[in-house]
Amino acid sequence: MNAIHNLSQLLEQSQCQFKIFDLGRRIQAIDNKEFKQVEMGQKPYPYPLQRHANLAVAYWNDKHQPWIWFLKFPLDERGLLNQTDIGNFLKYVTEAFSVKSSGALLSQELTEEQQQHLANNPYTFKPNDDKMAVFHSLIRADLGLPTSQYYEHAQHYFSGDLGWSHWQTVGLQGITDICSRLNSEQNGVLIRKALTNMAAEPNAQPALYALLGALEHVTLTDKLAERLAELTKQECQLSQPDLFLISAYVRALSGAHSDYLEPVLETILAKPELSHTEVLIAIAGRCWAQLNTEARAGKFLLRLAQTKNQNLFNQLFADLVMIPDLRFTFLPLLSHTPSPELANALYALQQQTKSGQ
Repeated sequence: MNAIHNLSQLLEQSQCQFKIFDLGRRIQAIDNKEFKQVEMGQKPYPYPLQRHANLAVAYWNDKHQPWIWFLKFPLDERGLLNQTDIGNFLKYVTEAFSVKSSGALLSQELTEEQQQHLANNPYTFKPNDDKMAVFHSLIRADLGLPTSQYYEHAQHYFSGDLGWSHWQTVGLQGITDICSRLNSEQNGVLIRKALTNMAAEPNAQPALYALLGALEHVTLTDKLAERLAELTKQECQLSQPDLFLISAYVRALSGAHSDYLEPVLETILAKPELSHTEVLIAIAGRCWAQLNTEARAGKFLLRLAQTKNQNLFNQLFADLVMIPDLRFTFLPLLSHTPSPELANALYALQQQTKSGQ
């Protein structure tokens, strides 16, 4: 076999099927061809978070039982992966499988010692429990594998039969199983109807937040997106809106078609009182794709400047400008903005950047 220079080669030569996912922002697949270009330094990583690529690499054989690596690689100032980091990780893999860069058959079972060797490297990381649950549900749904033991009970709860306040016995994995299968067994309809009832029941808030958290990482049906948009706008119109709930709604809407998401963002950005830091963090972390116009990017940065939290402003601006699709939307704002508040925040950002060099 040929020498192995990147993960894609290793997986291809090992006769495995595989998928690459970003886990830094929304859980979303990265096209295998695009990922190979990223590995070869031909294009920047598409979804950077704090100048890192947070990856899940899932690979499987004909039995469709996946093996998964969770990997985190630093990015340079252009958003490119460091080839040395990729090479170093490949060394850990080949050493764990006791082969020499020659296309190990990754589908072989690892001993406990091999697993420990592979895990003991600086590039692996553990996602938080919520994201881990969503990812496992998504990959199992993608491969047609059975749901968890908590699935049917979660369906029973969201049907309303158990009473909305009786959420304590509902397992998170059951909730993520439903959300990863919105187009199966009328789950999308079930969730859409449940949302209205749960929003009206204060004692159901823990389950509502868990549900919204799972919806962050899936593609929404139009009717479900419409319902979430309605609930978000209703909350925004209250004299004392729950800003944390609005943040959770915004995150959940990140998988909606822009026809539903963009009007919600415009509603929020039109009112300074709705632009709480948690809401702005939600927009930057999950709905960044909608900040691709100079007008909306400017509105977002203005609201961020108005929080008077310069450190957060600097962090989110630096994070967003690293996203390839947003770089040329945000960079021009450094030299042209009609708002004195935003101009002052951008000036402070530039001064801090210069002092840090």
